[in-house]
Amino acid sequence: MKQKQMKSKKSTVSGDSLMEQLPLQKTCDLLRHRVSQLSTPPQIHGYDQERRQLLDLIRRTGTTGESNSALLIGPRGCGKSMLVENVVEELMLDKEIRDNLLHVRLNGLLQTDDKIALKEITRQLQLENTVGTKVFGSFAETLQFLLDALKSGSHSSKPILFVLDEFDLFAHHKNQTLLYNLFDVAQSAQAPVCVLGLTCRLDVVELLEKRVKSRFSHRQIHLFNNITLGDYTQLFISYLSLPDHFTDTKFVKTWNKHIQELASDQTVLGVLRRQFEFNKDVRSLQQLLMYPVCCVNENHPLLLPADFVDGMKIQTTDTKSAMLHGVSILELCLIIAMKHLTEIYDGELFNFEMVYSEYRKFAQKRSSMQVYEKAVVLKAFEHLIALELVKTMDGSGSRVQKEYRLLLLLVHPSQILDALQKYPNCPTEVKQWAQCSVI
Repeated sequence: MKQKQMKSKKSTVSGDSLMEQLPLQKTCDLLRHRVSQLSTPPQIHGYDQERRQLLDLIRRTGTTGESNSALLIGPRGCGKSMLVENVVEELMLDKEIRDNLLHVRLNGLLQTDDKIALKEITRQLQLENTVGTKVFGSFAETLQFLLDALKSGSHSSKPILFVLDEFDLFAHHKNQTLLYNLFDVAQSAQAPVCVLGLTCRLDVVELLEKRVKSRFSHRQIHLFNNITLGDYTQLFISYLSLPDHFTDTKFVKTWNKHIQELASDQTVLGVLRRQFEFNKDVRSLQQLLMYPVCCVNENHPLLLPADFVDGMKIQTTDTKSAMLHGVSILELCLIIAMKHLTEIYDGELFNFEMVYSEYRKFAQKRSSMQVYEKAVVLKAFEHLIALELVKTMDGSGSRVQKEYRLLLLLVHPSQILDALQKYPNCPTEVKQWAQCSVI
């Protein structure tokens, strides 16, 4: 009997622990999906008017078949793609729009010419079998055939939303055939289409040919990230909070209360303030949250302020300072010599002979330092150029000897001094030499 009771107690305990683990695992999955930029944020701040414009524009295309075209212009990371995705998600909740509106997304970095773009349009509209082995005379004929293939029995074509990321790159396609035909369809009402171009270039309209401009509606929506620190903190809370419809309501209340406490913690607020002052776009916040969210597990069930401090350190790691930790003492001496030359000559360019002369003066005055031959020093110098810590300024076709080619140091003096503090077993003489410009 005792053995059975012990077994039943064990099974109950293991069952309870399993039930506790399940909400935590689902929480990890949800939060990781949010901060991995695979989904739109739970809340959007600062774009209420622009959001209403987009919502109205796309809704009219999806419900009444009205054709439109517009450009979303704003700096990188301001939230152009995020805003479009959020608007489309909301519209897809309407059954009428969900059943009718088709969504085609193109990117100027991927669809580098009109043929590739047309194939991608065919694939996303699932019309590969319809096109088959047909041969068309022009781009316009192919596009018109695709639009006709989407017509229903009443001869009304399904509305299509075209979203063109990196819109300015499509303007570099030969004759701008894709843009001309999409805008022409939108203007002539051959089929209900809405063409949205997303770009960071303010002068993008000037890149368009005259015939393309004449068919574009010239509707422009400018986005500028004007969120406040309070909005940024609310985004932090919304990213880490669980929705009310989560599986375990008791767990949701406990977790969300913990997130509210985190948002008022001075350490976390300091990290958020520093990140906001450095870069206030949403993607930078997602990157900041990535490390703390990935730390959550059975042994670390709650987010701690220290996790955000560590995440900030990882995100702000100076890559060049980290690279300097892996160079040899000789290469480090050459970098310090270049630092001194840059300071002495007020940022003027230098050559290898000048660097070698500076290095020899230092090495000969320090009895503990080994003086390497010029060929060895030149080899180490070429390695620094290969690491892109130094840049040649004469051009690749220059016939000037290697020793006399003009060079530019790509490492800031503060990065060198920071790297020296963390360099393993760095000689004291080298550290002292880096602190002063005159030996």
